[in-house]
Amino acid sequence: MVRVGIVGGTGYTGVELLRLLAQHPRAEVAVITSRSENGAKVADMYPNLRGHYDELAFSVPDTATLGACDVVFFATPHGVAHALAAELLDAGTRVIDLSADFRLQDADEWARWYGQPHGAPELLSEAVYGLPEVNREQIKGARLIAVPGCYPTATQLGYLPLLERGLADTSRLIADCKSGVSGAGRAAKIGSLFTEAGENMMAYAVKGHRHLPEISQGLRRAAGGNVGLTFVPHLTPMIRGIHATLYATVADTSVDLQALYEHRYASEPFVDVMPAGSHPETRSVRGANVCRIAIHRPQGGDLVVVLSVIDNLVKGASGQALQNMNIIFGLDERLGLGNAALLP
Repeated sequence: MVRVGIVGGTGYTGVELLRLLAQHPRAEVAVITSRSENGAKVADMYPNLRGHYDELAFSVPDTATLGACDVVFFATPHGVAHALAAELLDAGTRVIDLSADFRLQDADEWARWYGQPHGAPELLSEAVYGLPEVNREQIKGARLIAVPGCYPTATQLGYLPLLERGLADTSRLIADCKSGVSGAGRAAKIGSLFTEAGENMMAYAVKGHRHLPEISQGLRRAAGGNVGLTFVPHLTPMIRGIHATLYATVADTSVDLQALYEHRYASEPFVDVMPAGSHPETRSVRGANVCRIAIHRPQGGDLVVVLSVIDNLVKGASGQALQNMNIIFGLDERLGLGNAALLP
């Protein structure tokens, strides 16, 4: 059994990790921390977990206790993993960080986007970006995993086949993305109130979103050079889901893009390239660790439109984190993640 610790278990990604781990046959949650809820039973806070974690209680983070785990997940705001990761790695514990602390390889760029100095720049060189469809071999031997963000996951998976083949004009890529309100986290915020977010849709952070440098970093790797990306996120009145509508211009319109995408993702258990002409829906991935993709060329022109949908809390966060854990410990990648999406 893999002995698991979770730092920051009271947020949406933390409880989603618990939900997924409850159905994992080879993992056991030994420690879950929360300073504000120290001593409280997990099942009292989250009744959906009754019968799975009845004796598990939140505790104050302690590196000795966490260091006795095989792997520790950080489901925390940015900056928290900086302070604890090195000690846990020294204890021989693998670290899987769901925050943005180790996603960007440039510490100065991270500081510009997150408004504070990077707290552990010495660890950046060994942090592996946890997108299995790109870095599976590196993940296998990793001690420290940076789990990709939700927008970056949907966007990169949608663009990768075009960029890897050098088909897209990389000077003008456009990612028009929508997110459910859970992407803003569990903390009380006016913009997340039902009366504010319900029956409403709005763009935000058009000048620059924190996920922009992460997406650009991944697309540069795929393209082998600089990319010009316009990324516009929107908040939509749903709880879960990311819908990314991605635009790119191609010079060679003779390439069978459907075949290209099907071939690229043929062996990927959690990427579903849908039949030609499809329009994937966010509800088709709700609660599942799946990215569904469809490719279009409107009017047969040189503009390609890729539709990419994920559940922001699963393939966009906790499910992808668990997928990384499975890879690290040589387990079947699908363990704990085989459930179908929830409909309706």
